[in-house]
Amino acid sequence: MIFISFDWQISKNYLIALVMVAVCFSPKLILAQNYPSKPITIIVPFVAGGSTDVTARAIGQKLSSQLGKPVVVENRAGGGSTIGVAHAAKSLADGHTILLTTISLAINASLRSKLSYDTLNDLQPIIQISSLPLVLVINASLPPKTIQEFITYAKENTGKLNYASSGSGTSPHLAGEMFKTITNIQMTHIPYKGNAPVLNDLLAGQVEVHFGLLPGMLPHIKSGKLRALAVTTKNRVSSLPDTPTISEIGYPNYEINSWQGLFAPANTPSEIINKLNEVVNRILSDPEFRSVLAKEGSDPVGGTIAQFSSHVSSEVQKWAKVVKDSGAQAD
Repeated sequence: MIFISFDWQISKNYLIALVMVAVCFSPKLILAQNYPSKPITIIVPFVAGGSTDVTARAIGQKLSSQLGKPVVVENRAGGGSTIGVAHAAKSLADGHTILLTTISLAINASLRSKLSYDTLNDLQPIIQISSLPLVLVINASLPPKTIQEFITYAKENTGKLNYASSGSGTSPHLAGEMFKTITNIQMTHIPYKGNAPVLNDLLAGQVEVHFGLLPGMLPHIKSGKLRALAVTTKNRVSSLPDTPTISEIGYPNYEINSWQGLFAPANTPSEIINKLNEVVNRILSDPEFRSVLAKEGSDPVGGTIAQFSSHVSSEVQKWAKVVKDSGAQAD
């Protein structure tokens, strides 16, 4: 019988070396180390000129400066933002195509039954950029002066009040549906195509009630044409310190913040996701960028990938319940 000498220590070291070489030359690691290697495209699933587009262009300028590559904003509007989201979700997972979208992502997950992407599995959250409160306003000609008086008034005038939104499935629409459910009041939803016609009819008294994004409502609240009854956030907002939250008047589970966030296609290397999160967190502390958000009425958020992933997941669950309870449908 022949015995072959076997040096286990040498063989183990050799295997470790082979593994290290394989890891160092893995395609994903090489991709991450060289990132970005070409221009980055930010998909915005809304038309140019809106709040999300403004944020994307400001982020793009800062990203370009930080990463040393051009950043292009591409608007792919339509389908209540689902067209742009689908395009981003199906893009190459190399970090060179990312998505900047809003709370609509979480709402559409249950509102629209035939999506070509899986909200939680086809996209990788990177970072939450901003948070934006909504405010419940009424035409100043209506009698109620407080949110409690409004609830009583609505119950005394069942079905006579109309509340407007910028479209079916938008956060103002579902904010109204959620409010109707928890307060047990009846209002008729009137969907418009965009914010401008909502504001025109609200000021003219053609519709009485609206859950609007705070920046667009504030000038008309200050002028006295609209009356702010409550904000949808957990805490009061500094621009309307005397306006209560809906949660503080006895509805503790009512909290809505519109938000913006960055996503990448699923399976984008974690090294790239980490790098983008780190860079955007730095951008969010930049005074110039913060001033852009302030002009849009938004507060910077930032944080970890895990925090944003958890937030997106909880938002999907929350809006699924609202959609189910209210029977809300998309256009």
